[in-house]
Amino acid sequence: MTELATQTWTYEAYLALPEDGNRYEIIEGELYVTPPPIEGHQYSSGELFFAMFSFIRAHRLGILYHPPFEVHLSATTRPVQPDLTFIRTENKPTFSMNYFEGVPDLVVEIFSPSTHRIDQTIKYDAYQKAGVAEYWMVDPLARTVWVYTLHEGVYTLHGQFVANDTITSKVLVGLEILNSTLFDSP
Repeated sequence: MTELATQTWTYEAYLALPEDGNRYEIIEGELYVTPPPIEGHQYSSGELFFAMFSFIRAHRLGILYHPPFEVHLSATTRPVQPDLTFIRTENKPTFSMNYFEGVPDLVVEIFSPSTHRIDQTIKYDAYQKAGVAEYWMVDPLARTVWVYTLHEGVYTLHGQFVANDTITSKVLVGLEILNSTLFDSP
């Protein structure tokens, strides 16, 4: 992910950017550009989406989005496009909206070589500041998932999941995902 710091970016300036296959996000007025994801990222994203979506739908908890889907956290942090965004039923946007304005209940970022640092620092801080209740960081190369939950405005580590650990969530109570399934292709 590359930061372009030549100006303070606004959503209006974002709307003028080219549709070139890159993902553009503005965090605290800075523009970040992410190239298209690599295979390991996509595999983990698909497996995680399927597992979470199935659980969310079966329990009628809300809706799960994947990119491109814009989240507007604040006037200076919009849009961000988490790899997965969960929004409870009572908060979900209408089908006519082009983006979600507010704070999702859970977001997932899956590391790529170009996003690793940004996901661990810039986005971590942005989601914490906005009040996102749970933040998952997934590292396909390390085959590890970290789940952070918000406690009194600060993220605390709910769990670091490796090998055949079972990933759990405080937001999606009862969700259980075998960590290794996110990284092992059949």
